[in-house]
Amino acid sequence: MNYKIYLNSFKFFLIIIILFCFKVSYATEINLKKIIELDSPWGSSFINLNEIVITEKSGNIKILNLKSNKVENINHNLDILVDGQGGLLDIIYHKDIFYVSYSENRKQGKSSTSIARGQLKGNYIEFDNIFRAEPPINSGYHFGSRLGIYENYLFASVGERGEGMIAQDTKKHPGSIIRIYTDGSIPDDNPHFLNKKDWLPEIYQIGVRNPQGMSISSFDNKIYISNHGAKGGDWFGEVKKGENYGWKILGWGGTNYTGTKIGPKWKPGFTKAIKYWVPSIAVSAITIYKGKEFKEWDNHALVTSLKDMSLRKLDFKDKSEKDVGEEVIFKNKIGRIRDIQIQPDTGKLFFLSSNGLWKMEKK
Repeated sequence: MNYKIYLNSFKFFLIIIILFCFKVSYATEINLKKIIELDSPWGSSFINLNEIVITEKSGNIKILNLKSNKVENINHNLDILVDGQGGLLDIIYHKDIFYVSYSENRKQGKSSTSIARGQLKGNYIEFDNIFRAEPPINSGYHFGSRLGIYENYLFASVGERGEGMIAQDTKKHPGSIIRIYTDGSIPDDNPHFLNKKDWLPEIYQIGVRNPQGMSISSFDNKIYISNHGAKGGDWFGEVKKGENYGWKILGWGGTNYTGTKIGPKWKPGFTKAIKYWVPSIAVSAITIYKGKEFKEWDNHALVTSLKDMSLRKLDFKDKSEKDVGEEVIFKNKIGRIRDIQIQPDTGKLFFLSSNGLWKMEKK
């Protein structure tokens, strides 16, 4: 009897040792290095292999040369209202033009999720607005503001500013995904021009809360987003033309912060997300990976988080919600993660944390 107890105990400890060693050996496969200190950075975009442009929420635009570590500060003309979660937010460099999202100062304490574009001349960018979310709202919450460009279309997430059911009001922008051309004009095949006459012409999908991640997959050319739930109910899903993710009719599995129920996780008639998180991980920027450094991750979603301070990999293609594979790549290593970018050519990953830029590569 004692022999059996000893044998079982030995097996138990052997399993623990094996699992521990596996965890340690996995952790040694990647190397994280802080490149530069920053002040509340929000968005980033590679200009080329060695230059990356970065926004700081306070209104700064910086171009960092990764070879020399030299930083160039870029001046601009944006009228930003830095309030709560608002400020200078996402940025994309595309065909010699910089696109930014920001909380525009609309006076008397009101602001909107706005998008502007401009070209760099010397160390100055003269921005022109190409979109303003209407109406302006007196709130420092839920701007959304992640941008994505596919061909000559610009997609943007517009948060519902903490107004809940405004996300179901198709005559207002907050709580929607918008699609415009990169020059600000409106595609004539947006839902408004087809079968959604009561939708504002820029709106592509409704019913989102605060989507702070967006990625266009180079494998299927689909647009994917991540969205903050309330107390639980974060999700990762696909943008679908003319559809409705259901906020605040649906609660996506979460509750109000007071603990009261919002609504069902999902029901027919609404877009179903690919992956939900309950409790919340405060899901942030995402990318559908394609690159050399982590070739085995091609066509997997990389999902960052703020509260959970983690990088997660999702094997999601052609899988039902319960079959989506999820792996935590790292956690509690660099703090809250705001953005993720893939370096051109190399496939190495760059992250914005609350106070800096980090690089991840294989050891």
